Amino acid sequence: MAEKHGCQCGPGYATPLDAMRKGPREKIVYIPCIQLEAQTSGKLDYLATVDVDPSSPHYSKVIHRLPMLHVGDELHHSGWNVCSSCYKDDSKIRNKLVLPALGSGRIYFIDTGSSPRAPKIHKVLEPKNLHDLDVSSPHTSHCLSSNEIMISTLGDKNGNAKGNFILIDAETLEVKGLWGKKSAKFGYDFWYQPKFDVMISTEWAAPKSFRNGFNPADSQNPEIYGSSLNVWSWSTRELLQTIDLGPNGVTPLEIRFLHDPKKPEGFVGCALPSTVFRFYRKEDGSWAADPVITVPPKKVEGWSMPNLPGLITDIILSLDDRFMYFSCWLHGDVRQYDISDTKNPRLVGQIFLGGSMLKGGAVKVLEDPELKEQPSPVILKGKRLYGSPQMLQLSLDGKRLYVSTSLFSTWDKQFYPDMIKHGSTMVIVNVDTEKGGLTLDENFLVDFGDEPEGPVAAHEIRYPGGDCTSDIWLSED
Repeated sequence: MAEKHGCQCGPGYATPLDAMRKGPREKIVYIPCIQLEAQTSGKLDYLATVDVDPSSPHYSKVIHRLPMLHVGDELHHSGWNVCSSCYKDDSKIRNKLVLPALGSGRIYFIDTGSSPRAPKIHKVLEPKNLHDLDVSSPHTSHCLSSNEIMISTLGDKNGNAKGNFILIDAETLEVKGLWGKKSAKFGYDFWYQPKFDVMISTEWAAPKSFRNGFNPADSQNPEIYGSSLNVWSWSTRELLQTIDLGPNGVTPLEIRFLHDPKKPEGFVGCALPSTVFRFYRKEDGSWAADPVITVPPKKVEGWSMPNLPGLITDIILSLDDRFMYFSCWLHGDVRQYDISDTKNPRLVGQIFLGGSMLKGGAVKVLEDPELKEQPSPVILKGKRLYGSPQMLQLSLDGKRLYVSTSLFSTWDKQFYPDMIKHGSTMVIVNVDTEKGGLTLDENFLVDFGDEPEGPVAAHEIRYPGGDCTSDIWLSED
């Protein structure tokens, strides 16, 4: 579906602020749904289309389910064939959702242009296409202005740690080869910014390790979990610098440059120590990173360790670069920070939507430097929210934060067995964009425990017209 917005232009918007001010309210979202017992049930993962238009009679309902073709794909993150980086090219149309399967290594290309409310599978790349390049576990996809799609990979063909990137022709949807001239030790997310000739990638873990769940004893093992930012030259594709974040920077996951392409800085959330680092370009052209937020652990009993970390998983920035949001998957809260001063983020909103330390649960909090009492379970439209806030997506105008609860199937089963039984959920958190503040929308709930084939785990949320995490803007000068 072409996105002309009243002018002869390519997909998306000219600037982040144009998207924020001129973009329409979202009416549908796409979200991958994972079958948690796929190998024994034979059920297929699927891409759900959810109606998020308040004027629709199907508001907050799944209106279409597109099953994948193989058992055990473990759908995860998604991207687009083109985005706002191609805005000046009116021959480009955003009409294919790129949907890597982190479990199987397949890459599905979903036709959303023919029928946005009922998309269909257009093409599938099999794992062999990646294994021939000695890479596996495709994760983050971004479109490039060069008419290519770039996808990060987390392992070699045997599941050992290996951070690399594949290039796919955006027209033929065929693999062209590897992007980088060498590999990083680990892989995960990435963001590029050509104005400063840079791409920065992050690190999770070896696929054969994280697929088996989380062992706390491995949290400081540098052979199992990464702790670095990898700085690449965008023009030469060389790995120029590796920034070791140290013990306070283990598992740097989602990385977000500021949306303004003229500002060489951004943030990355580090899951296990629950810290956020600000990364930035120094005067000599090199890059550095400093911790700017630390979520303190809770001293507890009744959990696998005496200290319960927040476990920062997803992180997102508003299109005007004023607010940052992130989820603490173990503590159970979503936080909003004013980042007008990027060196000193200021907490302005917080909401608990589940987690591992709820009142009446097995975990008792003994010492908490932040809360006076344990948060209560959340009941929404008569249903208790099981699990914890994980994936985030912000409306273009910054006023609605969509929140889903699944992280990765083996980790879901390990930490939130009740969510496995009852299914995951998606909710909307309303945002105060003036002073800051977060409140739960009492009228919206997608209950993925009530699906036709039983409960599923719903992961990343994507809008058809682009959003805060899929689109990269390029400087015009």
